[in-house]
Amino acid sequence: MPDQEPNAPYDPMPHGPAEVGVGPWEGPPPTGPGAEVYDATLLAEGDRRNVVDRYRYWSVAAIVADLDTRRHDFHVAIENWQHDFNIGTVVRTANAFLAAEVHIVGNRRWNRRGAMVTDRYQHVRHHETVAELAAYLHEHDTALLGIDNLPGSQHLETMTVPRRVCFLFGQEGPGLSESAREACDATFSIAQFGSTRSINASAAAAIAMHSWIREYADVTGTDAWRG
Repeated sequence: MPDQEPNAPYDPMPHGPAEVGVGPWEGPPPTGPGAEVYDATLLAEGDRRNVVDRYRYWSVAAIVADLDTRRHDFHVAIENWQHDFNIGTVVRTANAFLAAEVHIVGNRRWNRRGAMVTDRYQHVRHHETVAELAAYLHEHDTALLGIDNLPGSQHLETMTVPRRVCFLFGQEGPGLSESAREACDATFSIAQFGSTRSINASAAAAIAMHSWIREYADVTGTDAWRG
């Protein structure tokens, strides 16, 4: 694939196969109905991407089109962070849990290395302000919930997460900006029991997304990949 980024040394799992993926396609190339999903270069050279087995040899466009038929109803939004490696990590997790969209608020530029190329498969939308994000979501009947340890925040462990929701995360340290807090329909917090006042923002995002998965996703069928 053009501009393919190399896998990080820690991905895939270090105790798995020495080489991820599959080699060149053996035998005649696929033909007939459904063959349009395959990428000629991948068929000829092999597919070493970090994708689930069902997408081996598929083109990026074909994978995105298939994902679009079954994306979940939650979104994730991220305010522009100083340490923006977190943004890439959140995008990667959003891809794993099949978020509808990821929204970047503020600076359009962000470090994509943490995404591990998953931004190619995930819809990423940019907004100049949180108010612009909120207006977009409300047009699509989607609630905006911010995560911050604020007085009056709901408890994620006991609240019912809306089915159509966007989780908004701020910068580590200061958390959500004042404009973000004003734009949110509500805020929630994650219970912590140790000495620190906060957890890593990308970890918090993963917890929030998985809370939606536990509530609404169908984990009984073949769409849930478990290795």
